[in-house]
Amino acid sequence: MFRNNYDGDTVTFSPTGRLFQVEYAMEAIKQGSITIGLRSKKHVVLVALKRNADKLSSYQKKLIKCDSHLGLSLAGLAPDARILANYIKQQASYNDMVYGKKINLNKLGELLALKAQKTTQTYSGRPYGVGLLLAGKDNLGVHLLEFQPTGNVIELYGASIGARSQGGKTYLENEMENYLEVESLDELINHGVNALKQTLKDEI
Repeated sequence: MFRNNYDGDTVTFSPTGRLFQVEYAMEAIKQGSITIGLRSKKHVVLVALKRNADKLSSYQKKLIKCDSHLGLSLAGLAPDARILANYIKQQASYNDMVYGKKINLNKLGELLALKAQKTTQTYSGRPYGVGLLLAGKDNLGVHLLEFQPTGNVIELYGASIGARSQGGKTYLENEMENYLEVESLDELINHGVNALKQTLKDEI
């Protein structure tokens, strides 16, 4: 009823308290091809499904290396992901140059959250239509973070975002005790691939 009157910008709430532009950004993630992240006590892995828009196009890049200790995978609008990836690279380089050490992933998550949250309060902009999984290692150990257009950045043991991601989430929830304890990186990768397969049952 109110959608057409209240979805033109991000600073106007609907009478029911909703920000439709933010909800649209969250929906964009669900339209992107799936990506999965999971970690054990020693390793963290990102697994992604590469799709092309049609038979004549190349595959969309799903994994981006941001620093020697940090990378990300994306689901949603790739141009928005490139903007955020460049921001992450800038922050990582700045931290390395000024402090002489790799950026802490929780600090990076806070910086990303602030950047995304501003877009939900600016009349002239729009929220980022992309979800990110950030994987890396710092002095505190390995980390897996999920970034959302709302400005939420959450640390997780396993995450699945994108189209038909529920099958991957279910697998990660059921197998969490197993992959958290694995010592081998190859074994953790196998868990990631198996989680990805759960989302593709209709295609395999």
